[in-house]
Amino acid sequence: MEQPLRNVRSNIVQSIRAFTVKDLQAAAEALGHHFLYANLATALNKQDILELISTQFQLPPHNGKNLDALYDCLTDTVFKSGPQTGFVVVLEHIPTSPKFDKEAREQLLDVFRDVADFWAERKVPFRCFYSFSVARAPKPADLEQTDEPLLTDKLVDVSPQALRMSSPFNAGYWLSAA
Repeated sequence: MEQPLRNVRSNIVQSIRAFTVKDLQAAAEALGHHFLYANLATALNKQDILELISTQFQLPPHNGKNLDALYDCLTDTVFKSGPQTGFVVVLEHIPTSPKFDKEAREQLLDVFRDVADFWAERKVPFRCFYSFSVARAPKPADLEQTDEPLLTDKLVDVSPQALRMSSPFNAGYWLSAA
């Protein structure tokens, strides 16, 4: 890797896109930058995410486990520890669940955008790459805690006629069934 991340602005938060985690780690090493990685695949909500980031980034124990404290740890605390060469951050599998909706995801990414701005003012590269998790089926333990029927619980009739009725182009089947 001759010029790692040469086509990526030095202070940015962006989708991981064509990069792999291994490539980003190698780029950080080649540039002499800190590599911070958090796999958020097991997170279900904001507290889970903050806990995983805190643990995997090895943030100080006094981290308040909120977005403001995360910002403080990634800016002031690190800045006060001495000169920094740069950062490559990866947030992999940010959840896309009802408990961590689009607004919550944007709030999290805004913290990293603010951190990128903080380091840009100090002429220190801070590149953050993220990916979203794909929707996954709930675990059996999660299903036991809810009385809500699943969509698949409502599907009772799987006869050929019922399947044809599901097509909007077979209105005749709908009329004959009524």
